[in-house]
Amino acid sequence: MKEIRIHGRGGQGVVTAAELLAIAAHADGKYAQAIPSFGSERMGAPVQAFVRISEEKILMRTHVYNPDFLIVQDATLIGAYDIFSGLKDGGYVLINSEKKPEEIKIEGNRFRVATVPATRIALEILQRPIPNTILIGAFAGLTGVVTLEGVKESIRHRFSGEIARKNEEAAEYAYKLVKGGQ
Repeated sequence: MKEIRIHGRGGQGVVTAAELLAIAAHADGKYAQAIPSFGSERMGAPVQAFVRISEEKILMRTHVYNPDFLIVQDATLIGAYDIFSGLKDGGYVLINSEKKPEEIKIEGNRFRVATVPATRIALEILQRPIPNTILIGAFAGLTGVVTLEGVKESIRHRFSGEIARKNEEAAEYAYKLVKGGQ
């Protein structure tokens, strides 16, 4: 089983990102669950969501405390909160940032870091600063936990028309970017 924790701020589509990732896994023939975590959060407040993906049925129903992967939709959370808590040694952190991974200073770095300028891509393609589908596309390219086609299917499941088409384009762009194709 692979466990993912997604960190961001209210309004960035953190909960939607978790749902899309779970739907993508399901489209790929896997079992998945998305667990939102929110209460009185408001626009801009820190938010997190959790995803589990497995080849077998998932019986656990708790938050993800020891993720294999982190997706960080807002790099300003680094250092402000202990978002790396519980991340497994050798785990992967995908950060929405214009910086190169080596430029991001993380204490006790015992995991792999990748960055994608997801907000810039979102503004260029979607004309909105919502990085979630871009990061899910990049996640697929970096990890192979879900496929690009699964991601696109999840986008079509959630959105329609031009919004779906643009989100698919943005996700594919990020997928190719991390694979070295852009």
